[in-house]
Order: sequence, then C-alpha cells, then structure tokens
Amino acid sequence: MMKLYYHPSPNPLKIALFLEETGMEYELVPVDTRKGEQHDPAFLAINPNAKTPALTDGDAVIFDSTAILLYLAEKSGKYVPTDNTAKAQMLSWLMFVATGIGPYSGQCVHFRHIAPEPKEYALNRYDFEAHRHWQLINDQLEGKKYMLGDEYTIVDMAVWGWARAVPFILGGEDAFAALPNVKRLLDDINARPAAQRAEAVKDKFAFKADMDDEAKKAMFPQNARLKG
Repeated sequence: MMKLYYHPSPNPLKIALFLEETGMEYELVPVDTRKGEQHDPAFLAINPNAKTPALTDGDAVIFDSTAILLYLAEKSGKYVPTDNTAKAQMLSWLMFVATGIGPYSGQCVHFRHIAPEPKEYALNRYDFEAHRHWQLINDQLEGKKYMLGDEYTIVDMAVWGWARAVPFILGGEDAFAALPNVKRLLDDINARPAAQRAEAVKDKFAFKADMDDEAKKAMFPQNARLKG
C-alpha cells in the first residue's frame, strides 16, 4: 500500500485531495515538522530535502508535491488531459504553481508572520510577488470553471492547496476581494466530498500547533548561523 508522509500544510494537502478523489488506498504517516520529525534519519532516507509530502509506492519513492501529483496521475490515468494542447497548458500551469505560487506564498508567510525586524524590504518583495502570481491565477480562471477550462485536473488541486491559505498569505480576509475567480475555484473544490475528506485528515493526528523556540529551531535551522 502507498504511504503518504504528511503534515497539514498546502503541499501535502494537494496529495491527500488527489488520493481522496481517486479512492486510491494509502496509509497516512504523520511527520510533525514543528517537532523536527522531518530531520529524522528515517525520513531523510525518503526525502533528503527534509520536507513534506513524500510518497512511497512499493519500491518507488517520490518527493516534491508536483512530482507526486504527476506520478499519481500517470499511475491512475485520472485528472490529466489527453489532448496535447491541453496537456501543454497543464504542465505550464502546474510548474507555475510549483515554482511561483508555492515559493512566493511561503516566503510571504515567513516574512509577514514569523521573521524578526527589520523585514520591510523582504516583506515588500515577497508580498508583491505573491500578489502578482495570484493575480495571474485569477486572470487564467476568468471565464473558466477550472484552470484549463471545463475539466478538473491536478492543476486545480495544486492551486487549491495554496488557495485555502490566501488570507494568511496576503494579509487578511479582504485578499479575496481582488481574486474573485480564485475564491470561486476554492469554494467549488471545497464543496467536493473528497476535499472535505482531505481537510479532515489532519484531525487524525495531534500535530504541534505552537511556533515556540523549539519549533523555530526545527523549521528554520538557518537561524543558528545568526548566533555566536
């Protein structure tokens, strides 16, 4: 049986959504990143980059959420277009989420909510880029039900994982006012039973919630270079 190494954050949730949509059997393996479990040697043997999600399927070991989505889509034959033109669009937007939405949103969260002062320059840069990338998603959805048109695909699942956090990323509930198409897509996917099951996965385990000194040490090991 496949094993999904999981923490309740945007990238693992994409994978949980795909698995719930397809009904593929999997075992959930919690990795509590605020406790530093991503640095355990057993997990590093699966993902040397020390991040969730990761997936094992027999002898196959896959890390990075985009790689996992593509692997599962190929394995199942679901939620990917067969037309070459649509497939090209799928790959382009999937990589846009992977290289733009995720990194800029993540850095925006870090500098908005966690980084110490002074941070004005860094927050301005990442806030600007996060807004710009989300606006491009919003523009792509104009006049479409889903990212590629009428077909629900892994691109929508990738967007959904991060769209749930847009208010936290961009600094308030009013962030959706400028992104009505993103909000519409989010609401549409949230209404799907598979999305509700994916959201409920986090309740199966007691993940650490506090961002205390130990959590910061585990999640931001670079800060050790600032001391001494």
